[in-house]
This record gives sequence, C-alpha cells and structure tokens, in this order.
Amino acid sequence: MAVPIRDMENENLLDYLDVCLDFVDQSRKEGAVLVHCFAGVSRSAAIITAYLMRTEQLSQEALDSMRQSCEFVCPNDGFLEQLKMFEEMSFKVDHASPIYKRFRLKVLGDSYNRGEKIDSSKFGADPGLPKEVSSKLELSANGENNRTPVYRCKKCRRVVALQENVVDHAPGEGETSFGWQKRRSGNPFKSAETECSSVFVEPLRWMTAVEEGALEGKLSCAHCEARLGYFNWSGIQCSCGSWITPAFQLHKSRVDISTV
Repeated sequence: MAVPIRDMENENLLDYLDVCLDFVDQSRKEGAVLVHCFAGVSRSAAIITAYLMRTEQLSQEALDSMRQSCEFVCPNDGFLEQLKMFEEMSFKVDHASPIYKRFRLKVLGDSYNRGEKIDSSKFGADPGLPKEVSSKLELSANGENNRTPVYRCKKCRRVVALQENVVDHAPGEGETSFGWQKRRSGNPFKSAETECSSVFVEPLRWMTAVEEGALEGKLSCAHCEARLGYFNWSGIQCSCGSWITPAFQLHKSRVDISTV
C-alpha cells in the first residue's frame, strides 16, 4: 500500500492514520509487514509510533521504544504535534472531536495560504438540504441524537449549521484583549464579559462566497440572502478575545438556535 505523504511539517498525517494502522494490523495477522519511507527517519517512524500508541496505549514512550531499536528515528515537528492530538483523541482519529475540527481548519487554511484552490468537496455538507435535515430528525426520533442544537436563519428559518459543524474555541479575555492599556469604565471589580456573540463553524457547501475563492467576505443565507456573518481565511477575533484562523463566523443575532 502506497501513501502520498511528504516529509513536511504542514503535511496532513492524521487523515491517513486509520487506513495505515488497519493495514499494519491486518498484515501482522497474516505474517509480517514492512513500513518504510525514503530514509526511515520521519514518515515511517511516525506511522509505527502511532501504531504502538494505539495497540499498547502509550504516549511519548512509544517513540522512546522505537529509538531503542533504531536510534536515529525522528518524526518532524508537525508529525509529533499530530501524534499528540492522536493521543488526546484517545488513540483514534475522531472527526467529531474539537481537536480534529481545529486541525482540519488549519489544514484548509494552510492550503489556501499556499495559493491552492480549495475544492468544495472538502467543505462540510449543507445541513439545510432536505435529506440532511430529515436524517437528523430520524436520529432524534430514535433517541441517538437527542436535543441536538440546530442553527437557522432568523429571517427564513433555513438550517445553516448543526452543532457538529461548530468549531469550539477557548474563550479569551473579553474586550480587554483588543487593546493595550485600554481605559476601563464601570465597576473595576466586575469581571469581563467573555460570552461569545458569534459561533464559528467549518466551511459548508452553502457558502458560495467561500467557494469562489475570496480571502474574506459576507456569509449570506442560501435561501433568502440575509446576511448571517462573515468569513476571513486570515482570521477573525471573536468578541471573547480569541483569534480564530481561518474563521467562518455566524452572528448569534442573525440566527435562531433550536433543537431536533
């Protein structure tokens, strides 16, 4: 099995881990398997490290174990960071995990910054299509997806995002993070309000302005064209102070949040 991974820090290793580890696992059951790259230092070492992590529930010890057999193995820093994410996701590539969602956005952002055209097939499915909505309603009826938040255009009620499309972020320090030595008013003992006025989502297939390749622009409802938010591949600062890059922002004042 050949895997098209380059030995570069910005290369996407996570999306290949499942198929690689399953292949190694199956091959070992049938006999043996050789995992190799050009020099046997970074790419193949990263795959075997991930395999040891998953099968033996190891963290940093997996790489140490590798070096006992081959002292010159050294996955690049980007691969090491992704192996850390792999551990944080309990040794599996969980596409629903906020860790993976942030990583996936970073991969898309890096591709855009390199001047590559972003294929809309890499965007999330349009949750407003009838088949997507009906499938969520069916899951809810079966009790498998109880009370899942749904974001709708406030003007026409079209579904524009599901909770699974949301990319969570750590709250910042509120408005105090927007400026240095900003003068404060009001009660100095009152803590800063850090509740976000927007929700950030992955790029979705109804976002035609994003698909057209612009660096930034408005996000408008695909049905009534009401303005819902803004996007910027270089990033947007949330009202809580956190900087989200790339950012696909829906203003809470422009959407209604319900459940299915």
